[in-house]
Amino acid sequence: MFLLVRRAAAVIAAGVMVSGFAVNGGASAQTSAPGEAGALQAATLREAAEAKGVFVGAAVNNGRLGDGTYSSIASTQFSSVTAENAMKWDATEPSRGSFNYSGGDRLVEFARANDQQVYGHTLVWHSQLPSWVSNGGLSAGDLRNAMNNHITNLANHYEGSVAYWDVVNEAFDEDGSRRDNSVFQRTLGDGYIAEAFRTADAADPNAKLCINDYNIEGINAKSDGLYNLVRSLLSQGVPIDCVGFQSHLILDQIPSSFQANLQRFADLGLELIITELDIRMRLPADAAKLERQGQQFASVTRTCLAVSACAGITVWGVSDRDSWVPGTFPGEGAATLYDENLRPKPAFNGMLTALGGTTGPGPDPDPASCTANYTVTDRWNSGSVVRVTVTTGASLSGWTVTFALPAGSVTGSWNAQVGQSGTAVTATNASHNSTVAVGGSFSFGFQTNSGATYTPPTVSLNGTACAPA
Repeated sequence: MFLLVRRAAAVIAAGVMVSGFAVNGGASAQTSAPGEAGALQAATLREAAEAKGVFVGAAVNNGRLGDGTYSSIASTQFSSVTAENAMKWDATEPSRGSFNYSGGDRLVEFARANDQQVYGHTLVWHSQLPSWVSNGGLSAGDLRNAMNNHITNLANHYEGSVAYWDVVNEAFDEDGSRRDNSVFQRTLGDGYIAEAFRTADAADPNAKLCINDYNIEGINAKSDGLYNLVRSLLSQGVPIDCVGFQSHLILDQIPSSFQANLQRFADLGLELIITELDIRMRLPADAAKLERQGQQFASVTRTCLAVSACAGITVWGVSDRDSWVPGTFPGEGAATLYDENLRPKPAFNGMLTALGGTTGPGPDPDPASCTANYTVTDRWNSGSVVRVTVTTGASLSGWTVTFALPAGSVTGSWNAQVGQSGTAVTATNASHNSTVAVGGSFSFGFQTNSGATYTPPTVSLNGTACAPA
């Protein structure tokens, strides 16, 4: 067995506290099992995970942080945040040598304000590259320099702010061979992975450095290929600390060898992280599917807890509204802990219970926390004018209102930016009315090309259905 002498080994052995919680294993405090004396009665995932000595994280969409309900869930339920897209190459270095850190910086500021760690994703990946990298026009020397410069700049910029980096992401094909559609593999060969880790280590010696992939949860050809690579990297003294198991899973198809696979990587002396957990299903979702999904989120959580080197679990997306799944797998979805209205699903309770927390419903937004008045103020044969007034029970620094328009199309609007897709209408704040105090109201209006009479639709504020005023 290879013995890891990197900083991760020392952290695991000592139970060092990171951003307010201890790495699982070693000396970190553990709670009793549910039902035992002193058992944890945490009401949030974050509290329950901290007591178990692990972190629980979420991939965060920067564009949703202005939604008060979304940001409240992201800050209170999770102790770790991953930039869903804001730290990827196309976002951070769209043209060569010109860096844009604004999206990542916003996430870091959010994490600092909420005492959370930041998980960096990702430094080297074959996807979401700017065209100047992906088009294959760089020579091997130029690409190597560009890769190392990119890694160095990002790791330097976020030194002290990012606890983990996915240094190399998705390096393998399903048969366990190196991914042949990667511009880095094609141009630089096998050695680019070790070089990327050494460059990241030089740029930020304190961040933990991970290799991350999907479909490696069970023992199979792909996980065998990654296992053999990691053994080789360790034997060469490459500074690798951890392996990320993305865990984009399918309902009722969790590999039976998941725990055994985690354990064999742990036996190499590495830290393990479930980095992108979701469990998708065929739509429509129903009560039986959602119940099984809850049981399977609990099973994955227990699998992590059963392997002492498993440091934490990150779910990929806060809610079904944010999930990447429907856009990639047509007809599938409902893959996350919260539904499209940001209400916790059985998956939330399954994960919370597996961590030792209470089985309460979690932070279910109260529909009465906002009221809405939808009024047709004028109507004629071929058109109508509508005014919408919303009163909120929470302070807002930005708002989005949604509803279904039963007839016609929006032809103009005021005091909001209004868009329409089918019958679904979305209105977002204007610059002058984005901030609303607790108990305050805002109004906007629009004109349609239909004079039909209809029952006023349900209006939702930032994903939460409002009671009629």
